[in-house]
Amino acid sequence: MIDPRRRGDGTTALADAPRDRSSSVSAPTPVTGLPMSASFPPDDLLNDLAALRWYEVAGVDECIGEAPVDRFAADAQRRAQQSRPAPDRRPPAGRRATTGAVTTSHGAQATGAADSRLGAAALASRAGSLDALRDALESFDGCPLKITATNTVFGEGAAEAALMVVGEAPGAEEDRQGRPFCGVSGRLLDDMLASIGFDRTNAYITNVVPWRPPGNRKPTPAEVSVCIPFIERHVALIAPRVLLLVGGLAASSLLGTTEGITRLRGRWNSRQVGQHTIPAMPTFHPAYLLRNPEAKRLVWRDLLAVQARLRG
Repeated sequence: MIDPRRRGDGTTALADAPRDRSSSVSAPTPVTGLPMSASFPPDDLLNDLAALRWYEVAGVDECIGEAPVDRFAADAQRRAQQSRPAPDRRPPAGRRATTGAVTTSHGAQATGAADSRLGAAALASRAGSLDALRDALESFDGCPLKITATNTVFGEGAAEAALMVVGEAPGAEEDRQGRPFCGVSGRLLDDMLASIGFDRTNAYITNVVPWRPPGNRKPTPAEVSVCIPFIERHVALIAPRVLLLVGGLAASSLLGTTEGITRLRGRWNSRQVGQHTIPAMPTFHPAYLLRNPEAKRLVWRDLLAVQARLRG
């Protein structure tokens, strides 16, 4: 399309057109940092193509909406709403029964968790061997973690081991293989045990929670509580001379404390199992050592203490 205002020499009539000084519209002010051609266009520059050229020179190269938005009006409306008195947030009288229903729902969940714990305790107490305990875990449906897990990670090692290692919960690789402590953390645990003369043939390795939490998250207190009867029976069946509790969850769950692993590690504790009191040494988890290798020297001290107790 030919612009009728364009002359043969390439200039436009607008460039020489006189401006009406009596107009109420003031002369445009050039935009700082832009060439003069980027000044706000004259009032009669209504040609769409010319407007687009001006926008391009001014740096407007993207459309962010179908229609213009008056930000000043929106800001004024927001201030007006903020100046209004706050509405009454109290629920209507007719809805107060709903709150009671929610409370009842939480109570039902708590009752369900307690029932699951009782069911786990009954199953675990009847297990007279490791194979029977494995079957009990496989048949137990009271922990939701079992639904999302690929395998039940039971345990591995000598059935009459003097040293029993208890971890927290399986990770992704453990869940795939159905074995405790495999992968990078497992190899580090193997090295830790080898440093004091143990391996998977003369020690026993298991976890407090036998099913992997989704996304490797930390098990909830309710999930741990349901699994406690099984790990207690597991310890009773192995009857080790020493427990090595790796990780904060394993230590707090079996020792019945809320102290963190940093305060617990390196200090002898004990776990009562039936008629036996088993000494327990909490220490850092291998996964923690992979992230914080400087803590290996502390774990080495804990392992030497375990070795000395077993030799004594």
